[in-house]
Amino acid sequence: MPPHPSSHVQKAREALAGRLREMRKDAGISGRELAVGCGWSESKSSRIENARTPPSDADIRAWCRACAADDQAPDLIAANRQSAEAHVEWKRLQRTGLRRLQESTGDLYRQTKTFRVYVSDVIPGFLQTAGYASALLSSIADFRGTPDDVSEAVTARIRRNEVLRKGGGRFSFVLEESVLHYRLCAAETMAAQLGHLLGVMDFHNVAVGIVPFSTQRTVWPMPTFTIFDEGRVHADTLDAASTLTQPSQIELYARAFERLSQQAARGAAARALIADAVASLG
Repeated sequence: MPPHPSSHVQKAREALAGRLREMRKDAGISGRELAVGCGWSESKSSRIENARTPPSDADIRAWCRACAADDQAPDLIAANRQSAEAHVEWKRLQRTGLRRLQESTGDLYRQTKTFRVYVSDVIPGFLQTAGYASALLSSIADFRGTPDDVSEAVTARIRRNEVLRKGGGRFSFVLEESVLHYRLCAAETMAAQLGHLLGVMDFHNVAVGIVPFSTQRTVWPMPTFTIFDEGRVHADTLDAASTLTQPSQIELYARAFERLSQQAARGAAARALIADAVASLG
């Protein structure tokens, strides 16, 4: 059984508390001196440093200022907010099925102007046909034991994906060539999906790159992630869909996306890879 979501939150709080403690030690000041510099009691410093009391944004700014480390405040504030948001998303995924998870990102999708999406496992959700999405979400629901609301989840995903045509955003996708060959559905469904991918490549606001098997790589294949503008990353793992908002994290993923993008085939070369994948379906 996976850990209760509250344990993940507590671990995140302990990690944040550890960073604040190390910051104080690096500054060469005691807990009492930090409390004086922040204008609060020494007991409050102790509670924050030992993860018994979660700090507010203002508390973190004061802590960084007292340690002459104001430049670290944005990352720490983002980490503090991130743990609570991840907790909510984990509960939604486990308790309410897949439909609500699709709907929960609707506002984010509509508000985002630039999407950068890297995938190494499946066709990106933005680009999925109803048939492909149904096969994929069915396997996810079965594996995770979530409520069987696949039909509703597919409808919600296709509705959400209208942002591709109507939202005014710009989309940059980088796919590993393997994504074109993984058999997650019947051959006919996969052929339709690949045909849809070719059609989407004609959209003026969509750029698709495919990293060929034969490329001499300068960066390794990695788990799927999506960057929303400059303020948020969704990174997928087997047990969680992590929401990352720390500036240093976003910069790291943006750098990875840029390097992966440089390795990708585009235009006629990308279309040829898709055509080869269609031909391989027999």
